[in-house]
Amino acid sequence: MIKERSWIEINLENFRHNLNELKRLLLPGQEFLQIVKADAYGHGAFEIAKTALEEGAVYLGVANPEEGKLLRLQGIKAPILVLSPALKEEIPLFAEFDLAATLSDLVFARALSRYAKENKASVKVHVKADTGMHRSGFRSEEFVAAYRKIAALPNLEVEGILSHYAASENDDSFSARQNKEFEKLIKQIRPLPKYIHLANSSALLRNNCFHTNLVRLGIMTYGIYTSGRQYEKISLKSVMTFKSVLAHIKDIRKGEYVGYNKTWQATRDGKYGIIPIGYADGYDFLLSNLGIVSIRGQICRVIGKVSMDMVTVDLSSIPKSKSGDEIILMGGGTNLLRTEQLAAKYKGSSYELLCQVGRRAKRYYFDQGKLISQAPLSRREFVSSDYSDSKLSDIISSAISHRLQDEEIADLIYKEVLRGFFYNKDKDIKYRKGFVHTIQFLEDKQHPDYYLTKTTLQFTKRLDNNYFLVACANSDEVLKRYFLRKDVEYRWLMDTNFGLSRNQFKVTNVSVDKLKLNASPTVNKGCLEIRCTHKDLNDYVGREVRFLIETETYYPKESHQLSIYITELTKGVTVKFIYPKNIKSIETQTVFSGKSKFPKVIKGKNVITIKTSDNEWVFPNSGIVFAY
Repeated sequence: MIKERSWIEINLENFRHNLNELKRLLLPGQEFLQIVKADAYGHGAFEIAKTALEEGAVYLGVANPEEGKLLRLQGIKAPILVLSPALKEEIPLFAEFDLAATLSDLVFARALSRYAKENKASVKVHVKADTGMHRSGFRSEEFVAAYRKIAALPNLEVEGILSHYAASENDDSFSARQNKEFEKLIKQIRPLPKYIHLANSSALLRNNCFHTNLVRLGIMTYGIYTSGRQYEKISLKSVMTFKSVLAHIKDIRKGEYVGYNKTWQATRDGKYGIIPIGYADGYDFLLSNLGIVSIRGQICRVIGKVSMDMVTVDLSSIPKSKSGDEIILMGGGTNLLRTEQLAAKYKGSSYELLCQVGRRAKRYYFDQGKLISQAPLSRREFVSSDYSDSKLSDIISSAISHRLQDEEIADLIYKEVLRGFFYNKDKDIKYRKGFVHTIQFLEDKQHPDYYLTKTTLQFTKRLDNNYFLVACANSDEVLKRYFLRKDVEYRWLMDTNFGLSRNQFKVTNVSVDKLKLNASPTVNKGCLEIRCTHKDLNDYVGREVRFLIETETYYPKESHQLSIYITELTKGVTVKFIYPKNIKSIETQTVFSGKSKFPKVIKGKNVITIKTSDNEWVFPNSGIVFAY
């Protein structure tokens, strides 16, 4: 059993139930967008988004680009629509994090288009019509002309048209007027974009979503009714339960007061309890003398004013209560404690109450009765762009130390591994993925003391320049200089018996995606630099591309070992060593930094393959030694 000052339990099974209740009302051809703005109404955007996508959501809706950015950083790859108007300062986030924008303003649309064009990006947009809500969106008389202007802007892809009902839960007449206006507007647009959407959860329940193919599902997926008439039409289960514990029990005598300003007076001798949460935890101040809680399955009244950090409850009807008893403050399957019922007590908003509760509470996620994940204390996750570098560094260093319970090891990890990444952040840390390196030894009659060595290297990485270098040197000291350079993609240490010439080391094939590059060798201060270029390579700069580098050189037989180094942060590594029949046995030693220190070693006929999983990270200074 969880025992903390307060905590939030999120029942994902109930969330799936609510989704399926709403999905059965979708018309043929209709899909749904899951609203996860405001941290999914306080439920946790990441876990809710992940579950909704598993249940068939084709889009996610957020309030602002920062919310979309956080989901991207957490690994969500599904389409994300920013529903509210954005600021010009936020425009770069749309391109960088592949977010779709809702457009209600031509000035912003042009600025977004201009930025996308300058940065060789394409941004999806949904154009909004104001059909009566009179909040954001183009007025009806302006919409068609504005839509056509936006559709003509470069680097913007119009993906949707939307509007918003003002009173879909209780005003069918006004909703019908909005629906008719929206239908009139979309009839003037040809061709129509991919998505047409107007309806929210309430409109779906009232069948106000024909001639649309996308429905935005929000509050009702979290188990909240927005109108009393909905109870008969759909069965919703509370997803969030807000809990605490009874911290202290006291006696009270008839005539005594509880709390600030003497707003509650005991009418008889009895007991009352103190719950260690208050309005600072999101338990609304307006629930003073109105709220109720559940202890041991019985309902108790909140007495006195809700304080910043404490709530008092009448325990007179529960004589067996004791300190440490679990308390349900909201939710938990009890109809009296449903969010909308509590909010109604002070004529408040269930939306607001959901978003504000549990500000100090840890979130626990349950599915099929099992705890599957948890979110940290102070549950409002955020992207900490407002922290200074030094402040962030202190937080990260302290967190590692706390996690490992060893300050010395934590200091080593931070200084030797992480600080380098943070220090170089302005240079934009890059990484390779899908790294496949094949080295083949062949007998060569011209050089019987050497193996003719053919190598093939492939990996995916962002291209930052319109060229890159392959470096070959016969001195460790010279080659070391090229390990520090960001424009070098391949390095080879040549035997000292060979001179630095294209006859002894040559790039036989080099390409980026399907673009075959030119390889031009020059000797510069003891290093053979092979510059790889193409007149069209500028078009690939800033994009993630697949590199292919093939070389041919010589390797001394007397060395009796071949060393392969991984010099950059790499995701997914495969190294294959193909050797001739006269090498009878090979010992393989791997020195990998990462989750798996000992990757899989696969031995075949005259070939050894070292392989990690595609998603496994390998840190710099990892390597393999083949001893023969």
